[in-house]
Amino acid sequence: MDIARIQETLRTKQLDGWLLYDFHGSNPIARRIAGLNDTDKLTTRRWYYLIPARGEPRMLVHDIERHSLAHLPGERLIYARHDTLQTGLESLIRNMQKVAIEYSPDCAIPYVSRVDAGTIDHLRRLGISPVSSGDLIQEFEATWDKQALDSHRTASTRLHEVKDRTFGFIKEHLSSGTLSEYNVQQQMVGWFNELNLVSDCSPVVAVQENSGNPHYLPTASSHCAIESEQVVLIDLWAKLDKPGSVYADITWVGYTGKVPHPRASEIFDVARAARETAVKLVTERVETGHPIAGWEVDQAARTVITDAGFGDRFIHRTGHNLGEEVHGNGAHLDNYETHDERLLIAGSGFTIEPGIYLEEFGVRTEINMFISQEKARVTGPRQSELTLLA
Repeated sequence: MDIARIQETLRTKQLDGWLLYDFHGSNPIARRIAGLNDTDKLTTRRWYYLIPARGEPRMLVHDIERHSLAHLPGERLIYARHDTLQTGLESLIRNMQKVAIEYSPDCAIPYVSRVDAGTIDHLRRLGISPVSSGDLIQEFEATWDKQALDSHRTASTRLHEVKDRTFGFIKEHLSSGTLSEYNVQQQMVGWFNELNLVSDCSPVVAVQENSGNPHYLPTASSHCAIESEQVVLIDLWAKLDKPGSVYADITWVGYTGKVPHPRASEIFDVARAARETAVKLVTERVETGHPIAGWEVDQAARTVITDAGFGDRFIHRTGHNLGEEVHGNGAHLDNYETHDERLLIAGSGFTIEPGIYLEEFGVRTEINMFISQEKARVTGPRQSELTLLA
């Protein structure tokens, strides 16, 4: 944790401090910033860590876990009984008024809204004016260092290898009469293990009308056969199996015929155009030094799909932040599910994944981008047309 840089940012934003708070893992953002995810320390009681804009940090911890934040600098306050929690908090936040915390007014950005309403109420009664820490999270939790970027690129390369193997497997076994969404998915899970990739979920393999369901997952008891002349969508996300790794996340679409279905090609071309419009906007803004908010990228892609007549069939945001969780805590490309005004900043990575979902089939084309100090780059191959699988 770079205390000096955080304090400089707090002063720039005219904030008195940033209060990190967690109870029993309720705030993974605070835990990661405080370095608790990389330790074996037991934290079953409420803890608080205040980074003031000026001066020494202060912490408040329970007596049975008095060493839980010992790796962090600052004055340590200890509570045990509920009345000593009250007096400890009063001492912790002395001379504080405008304090950032993992809170989002009206829960506008749920990824930021980690601190419970009761704790917010308590702080207000003590004279604190809570301010969302969303921009601080973006800068200090959701940006990648070189090691994280390298891990993403390696994961991306391996995901594309799995994608290529998957399409090859489908093509090889299409005529066997035994091919299903589920057995293809399980092949992919095996390749993940072979390539040292881990994920929070098995990949998506969705055929025909199932591909029109953006979060469809085949299971052993519920899946469809894969047959000729069908759209097949695969969505796969994973990271390396080592601490500090960040995710890559891609979606590709195939067709189990020798010639692509005209309607499927038409829909895919619209989604691809939306994707490229988003890439162009991000690239140009970064190269010219002009700020860009997540909602703007979503709106640019959404306009392409709406103008093509499919606006009501694009039913999710254009993209999400990538981090140690596949849906990271930084700015999302979203003017649909939320209005994300957070800026896309240097050091951040995210997906671009417009989709169109009809009753008979759906398509989505998903790539990843990373913003460095000078450029925004796509970190892997881009699908230009439906992949033929026969």
